[in-house]
Amino acid sequence: MPGVDRRGPAGVPSQQANFAERGEIGASVAVAAGGQPVVNLWAGWADPARTRPWQQGTLTNVWSTTKAMTSLCAHVLIDRGELDPDAPVGRYWPEFAAAGKAEIPVRWIMCHQSGLTGLTVPTTLADYYDWDKITALLAGQEPLFPPGSTSGYQAITFGFLVGEVIRRIAGQSCGAFFASEIAGPLGADFFIGLPRAELGRCSELLGVRPSEDEQAAIAQAYASASPAAQAALINPALTGDEANADDWRTAEIPAANGHGTAMGLVTVFGTLVDGSERLISSKTLEAARRTNGRHTDAVLGFPIEFGLGFGLSGPEGHFGPNPAAFGHDGFGGSAVGADPEAGVAFAYVMNRMGMNLADDPRKMALINAVYESLGGA
Repeated sequence: MPGVDRRGPAGVPSQQANFAERGEIGASVAVAAGGQPVVNLWAGWADPARTRPWQQGTLTNVWSTTKAMTSLCAHVLIDRGELDPDAPVGRYWPEFAAAGKAEIPVRWIMCHQSGLTGLTVPTTLADYYDWDKITALLAGQEPLFPPGSTSGYQAITFGFLVGEVIRRIAGQSCGAFFASEIAGPLGADFFIGLPRAELGRCSELLGVRPSEDEQAAIAQAYASASPAAQAALINPALTGDEANADDWRTAEIPAANGHGTAMGLVTVFGTLVDGSERLISSKTLEAARRTNGRHTDAVLGFPIEFGLGFGLSGPEGHFGPNPAAFGHDGFGGSAVGADPEAGVAFAYVMNRMGMNLADDPRKMALINAVYESLGGA
């Protein structure tokens, strides 16, 4: 499409290079600029066996990229004056005030500073399908580090924490709110809790496949990890293959089981850079992008800055060269991002999961190509 040069630094189309050089199986990438969709590419296979071609409407589980959509639900409520990010969570969810959590503000659950990185009781994959069980356990649990002192990535619990606040205010689940207030009005092909009628459109993920050396390093890291990190990452440990189960797809896990297309994600995030203020005001967006501090995250183990539910690009350029760009990475490589100053939004989804916790090389190659085409890199 006109408006965006899709070639990488060596003159090879970046998505093509991902297939030729970086082991891609199937993927899509989309970009909106100047208020218009300018790139919507898809290629490869919807399954690792390479029997189903990737289609324009192929849906993919994007893991933590879902957090950006869940956060946006909260910002819609903030924009309407129904949610105060600096009010105690217990104002909206009274049971949460137990176990020394009465003073924790909504801000801290949105910027990963609540200390509730994971559950401390043994947890199974099937437990994540039981909303009432997980939220009751979180309400009764003590934080794993002093709240507000640092960030500790709430890998799965983020969606239950923020989602329960949304549910208490809106009177409907996070997934239902997203469908009625965001995806539906925008015509965005994205779901939090997939309707069974859409299961046939899903790609099959190939979970992470670490080498023997990587397995040994991971085992050593887990063994020496803090209780906050262990609760987030290995209770239970996930490889990515879990997302191929119908029960996972149809549950509501608002931190991790969003399904959509790259264009579906860009349709949503494009409203944050086109000046339309269709979802939230510029004032609310500016507050959402404001840093809540730079911390070496207690779970991720590297320095990162969170806004209200969004990751910030920062000096590492996670979402491009503008430190104030924002978005979210997903386990395995997917991502959505936006740069209001450049007027651009982008998304990438794929089905071969990589090992990086952030900044998968495939994602970064595509982001670099976007900014090169804009003359910004």
